[in-house]
Amino acid sequence: MTGRRPAGHRSSAWRRTVGSERGSFTAELAAGLPALVLLLLTGLTAVNAVTTRGGCLDAAREAALAASRGENGTATGARYAPPGADVAVTVTGDRVTATVRVPVRALGARLPRLTVSATAVAAVEPGAPGPRP
Repeated sequence: MTGRRPAGHRSSAWRRTVGSERGSFTAELAAGLPALVLLLLTGLTAVNAVTTRGGCLDAAREAALAASRGENGTATGARYAPPGADVAVTVTGDRVTATVRVPVRALGARLPRLTVSATAVAAVEPGAPGPRP
C-alpha cells in the first residue's frame, strides 16, 4: 500500500467541519432579516417624508403668492397642500409668509408620526388690493 486514500474517500475531519456548518446560513438569515426589514421601512419612510415636503413647499409657495396678489392665501394653499395639512398665512408689513405643516405616518404600526413643514415668503405686489391671509 502506498498510503494514499482512494479518490472519493473523505476523511472524518472533513466530515466534522462540514457537519458543524450545517444550518449556519439559516441562523445568519434569521439574525439579519429584521435589520434588513427595519432598514427598508426607514428608507421608505424617508422617501415618503421628502415627497410630502415637496408638496408642502409647493402649497406654501402658491399660498404666499396668492395672498400677495390679494387673493385668499389659506384657501389656495389648502387646494395645493397634501391631505391633512395645516396652512397658515401671515402678513407682516410688505411681506406675506405662508407655512404648511402636515403629519407623515411612518411605515410601521406603532411608530410616531413625523411632522413635515415648509415655509414660503412673498413680497406684496404693488397695486394689489391688499394682502389677504
